[in-house]
Amino acid sequence: MSVRVVAHGRLHFGFVNLSLAHERLYGSLGVAVDGPRTVVTAEQAGDLDCPNATARAHARRTLDILGLPGARVRVEESLPRHVGLGSGTQLALAVLAAVAEAYDRDPRVRERAPAFGRGGRSGVGVAAFEDGGFVLDAGHPAAEFTPDRPADGEWTVPPVSVRRDIRDSWRFLLVVPDAPPGRHGDDEDTCMRDTIDAADPGLADEIAGAITRRVLPALATADHDAFGAAVDDIGRRNGEWYADVQGGTYCPPAGDLVEHLRTSPAIAGAGQTSWGPAVYGITSEKHADAARDAGERALDEIGLDGDVFVVEGRNEGGRVDGCGERA
Repeated sequence: MSVRVVAHGRLHFGFVNLSLAHERLYGSLGVAVDGPRTVVTAEQAGDLDCPNATARAHARRTLDILGLPGARVRVEESLPRHVGLGSGTQLALAVLAAVAEAYDRDPRVRERAPAFGRGGRSGVGVAAFEDGGFVLDAGHPAAEFTPDRPADGEWTVPPVSVRRDIRDSWRFLLVVPDAPPGRHGDDEDTCMRDTIDAADPGLADEIAGAITRRVLPALATADHDAFGAAVDDIGRRNGEWYADVQGGTYCPPAGDLVEHLRTSPAIAGAGQTSWGPAVYGITSEKHADAARDAGERALDEIGLDGDVFVVEGRNEGGRVDGCGERA
């Protein structure tokens, strides 16, 4: 039996706390979006057959964890890598789910994600794969997570503190410039370590206040404009933590794109997702065309090519076809 898993991207609005002065480190907020996506198929086999090198490494780990002989794995579609849409987590979990389901095994993605290096800081990607929607995770105990992250597998994925459906009328503008990839791997680890060492705990207090007094009420009341303004502000405050390691509040060229998007009346708030270079804008079904035009103009203004999408939020997790169950 062939199993097909469809996993979607996510936007990462920022962390709640990067200072070791507080009891919990990290904590993050973001949303699952309905595109772009990663699509993986898998079926039973006597050995491992997977042309995609990254997916092959994930498949090999899955086979080892589950004690399986092999699998034929194919990546039919993939999120753009290292642009801020969560491609690494979605591919790892899609491969895990596809191979496990091909053998009628429970993938147990939250439990097994750390074995793939996922959930060591943010829990948004894992939660988005599980259930979609808006996610606020609880972070990790600061006493256990020093600036040097524990080895892969020596943590659990941060629990979800808040999960809310995204309103049907809300839309998210994605602008992905043709620019160098965002930080990842060892480079990301170094930047996070340097950031945490110098992080101002006062910023965490301001962000926590913005979440409780602005983001969560905006979700509860479906106040699109208030939500956009709040996540815009949280992203800017996160950028103050990173300014020294990424060359400013936003990683170039994301800052220029964000500033252009903020001038559009069709966009309620804008920011950099994760390390960028992709940026987002909060818009609505009514203003989707105007928001798309604003994204294209922003690229033109800074002289870059790129892709512009307007997508819905996604209130479901990764989908598994061919076995009747969902990851």
